[in-house]
Amino acid sequence: MPEIIIVKNEAEAGEIYGRCVADLIKAKPDAVLGLATGSSPLAAYQALAKIVKDEAIDVSGVRGFALDEYIGLPLTHPESYHATIHRTVVEPLGLDPAKVHVPGDVLNGTPLEDGDKVALAGPAYDRAIEAAGGIDVQILGIGTDGHVGFNEPGSSLASGTRVKTLAAQTRVDNARFFDDDINQVPTHCITQGIGTILKARHLVLLAFGEGKAEAVEETCEGGVSAFCPASALQLHPHATIIVDEAAASRLRHKDYYKYAFEHKPAWQGI
Repeated sequence: MPEIIIVKNEAEAGEIYGRCVADLIKAKPDAVLGLATGSSPLAAYQALAKIVKDEAIDVSGVRGFALDEYIGLPLTHPESYHATIHRTVVEPLGLDPAKVHVPGDVLNGTPLEDGDKVALAGPAYDRAIEAAGGIDVQILGIGTDGHVGFNEPGSSLASGTRVKTLAAQTRVDNARFFDDDINQVPTHCITQGIGTILKARHLVLLAFGEGKAEAVEETCEGGVSAFCPASALQLHPHATIIVDEAAASRLRHKDYYKYAFEHKPAWQGI
């Protein structure tokens, strides 16, 4: 099962992720990072950006692939994930924008009705990840219903990048980014599938707050099921789940997880 690390707050989680990825880039200057949007990864990106600056790490060769994108939003829309990744990752870290990709880049607002173009984007994205040598570290958030990326409950655990219909609750949750107007939130997306995500060499999932506690419990200590897509992390050989006390509140074995991490040799990293 994944390693579970329980931290005090998002800043501590961010420092753990930042150190892990900074060391990776030092060892592999053309590392491939899997990127996610949402609020959970922000402290992690900020911590990594600080380390990159403080230690003068060369990131010119780093490549990136985002998890997902809305269907129908042009790349210039401020809430497109192309724009969000540029704002929260590319600029703070000083990455080369040409080396950072989002599943919707080739679509650029193409409407859902243009099936010939939309249907081809997913398989093409998976091929691009494979051509880059695969993702070294994939950062993940988790929804209150256990979704990762836009893989809603019921998603195939073997799925590749494809178009999905957003769950009603996901649209409600994301309305805060669209002036609290759910009618502005797209109904469809293109997302890396669970099968694509599981091909990354290291998965790091972040979850904070009591609202994520049930999803964390199902992910870590429940059965593997398509109805909690994040539970597929139990099948991965190198997955790390970093949560705060509130998100860990329903874990039955949290005392052991704390004990194990406290006694972990420093050379093992995460």
